[in-house]
Amino acid sequence: MDLSSLLKPRAVRVLTDVTSKKRLMQSIAALAHDLIELPEGQIFDALQERESLGPTGVGHGVALPHARLPDLTEVHGAFFRLEKPVDFDAADKHPVDLVFALFAPADTGVDHLKALALVSRTLRDAGLRAKLRANNDAATLHTLLTEYATSKAA
Repeated sequence: MDLSSLLKPRAVRVLTDVTSKKRLMQSIAALAHDLIELPEGQIFDALQERESLGPTGVGHGVALPHARLPDLTEVHGAFFRLEKPVDFDAADKHPVDLVFALFAPADTGVDHLKALALVSRTLRDAGLRAKLRANNDAATLHTLLTEYATSKAA
């Protein structure tokens, strides 16, 4: 599994109008609806349900919201850079401006965990986070993420 198989170029967005965690989740669900063609409300509810188990803000301004959904056959990802950080109840209390969302089949186990681990390892790099925050172009953000992961795997 690599990041380029999880994250398609059309699944990267810069969001300028998000002002809350709920609005962010709605934006994630809207993009995911276009990617995986499941109802937006179902995606939003699954994200909220997972978030109710414990916040997915992992620190350093990064969040990894994720959900398991029926009718998926593979893991899909979406990346968002927020112009204005939002409170995400992260463990380190820092607001979030880098968000990598994952959507996995309801019955998957290992692939979902591998994807979470890969994304977590990738976004742990302070240099990469700085480059992501310095760019507003979705294509550049996609390239930064996928090339970083590829260069570290080599």
